Order: sequence, then structure tokens, then C-alpha cells
Amino acid sequence: MATKQTNPFYKTKRWRRKRENILKQRDYLCAESRQYGNNRQAEMIHHIYPLEDYPELAYEDWNLLPLTNATHNTFHDRNTNEVIGRGLYWQSKRKKEFDRFYEERKLKGGDRHG
Repeated sequence: MATKQTNPFYKTKRWRRKRENILKQRDYLCAESRQYGNNRQAEMIHHIYPLEDYPELAYEDWNLLPLTNATHNTFHDRNTNEVIGRGLYWQSKRKKEFDRFYEERKLKGGDRHG
């Protein structure tokens, strides 16, 4: 079985700083666990709208969600990497921010992704 390569993005200094800032802002707790009254330690940051599809959203705070690794594994189909289940829920929950981002970008003369 082939080993999945880590995207070089995740090794950049800018990303490591952003990741730490998001964790600190959210008290180092998993956002999904907190919704259910649990205080589990976040282990990673999930891009609600995937980095591979929306690189322009890579550093947007509203697109970044601290999660445990176990929770994160339920947000994606691990064979196809497709967003599923609670991952889709969070996309729906952040749809206004998503639309606002692209509307502002359009007004500034940038193209909408897609």
C-alpha cells in the first residue's frame, strides 16, 4: 500500500503559525467535541472547505476547525477523501462565510473559484 504524502503546505512556517493561533483561539479543544459538552484536546486543524479544492481559503479563520484525529477521520471518506457526514454539516454551517468570501472577492475583481 502506498504511503500518503504530506502536502508541503502543512510544513510551512506560515501554516504552523496559523495552526497554533487557531488552536490557541479555541482553547486547544476539539470544536466537534465541545458541541456535545466534552472538552477533548484538539490534535489537528481541519479545512472545512478542503485545501486541495479551495487553496484560497487556506488561511481563513472561519474555514479552520480544531478537531481530534479520530473525529477528523469521520469527516472524510478515507478512500476517496470526499467530505462526508459532519464534514458536510460544517460546510453547511459555514456557507454564509463561504459565499461572503467569494462575493467580496468578486467585488475586488477576483474570479470565483470553480
